[in-house]
Amino acid sequence: MKLVNPLFYPWAVLAGGITLILGVRIAQLPSLIVLPLATGVAVAGASFSKSREPQYLELDNPELQQEITSVKTSALVLANKSNELRLEVKKLLTDSFQMELLAAVQMSCDRASELPAKIDNLAWRLQGNNSLLSLNELQQQLLEVQQKLQSSSGMAKQHLSQLTDSLKRNIQLAKEGQDTRLARIVSISTQIQDSAGVLQQLHNQLHTSDLTDSEQINQLQLLSNEFSSFQENIDLLVRK
Repeated sequence: MKLVNPLFYPWAVLAGGITLILGVRIAQLPSLIVLPLATGVAVAGASFSKSREPQYLELDNPELQQEITSVKTSALVLANKSNELRLEVKKLLTDSFQMELLAAVQMSCDRASELPAKIDNLAWRLQGNNSLLSLNELQQQLLEVQQKLQSSSGMAKQHLSQLTDSLKRNIQLAKEGQDTRLARIVSISTQIQDSAGVLQQLHNQLHTSDLTDSEQINQLQLLSNEFSSFQENIDLLVRK
């Protein structure tokens, strides 16, 4: 715990005062012993109180701060909806013996439910200039996406192409010496919003599809894969 001025915490000052009174009047200790002891109690109490207070981001970019708040809200909404869907599909797909689809949907929902914590961790890492992604780190991200792009198809390929464009813009910003944090958060926000749209589609079709029809099951599997693809893209963007 960091040392903190106890004057900002009345109860810590009170604790120090009580220690002083008990030491002098009851224990009859010398002032040379009681004074440092009472001061230590007050400072320790204030430091403990400070450590229990919620921490706040200290970003030098108001627009970035606002965007992070928005992304955190979106991530929480997506996580909640994913948890709801996870519970719903367990009964729907278990009753219809679609265990492969159940496993795929649950795995994607599990990853989405972890998103708020990942965004929180990223937000704390974005404080200060040392938080900026280096050009090499951005290029490494782009390389990973391009490698995935070569073996992808359909909607997943389209999503990766969009992510490739975003990373190329971020690399250009980095080359120009500009703050890439906002562009990074905007990219994450786009992925979350698109992911939420696919999740809603998956939810709707799960409740309206004939779960004994192989073609409709295949459509559900494609949507599940698309949702999973978004989670992979988001994971790539939130890690440093």
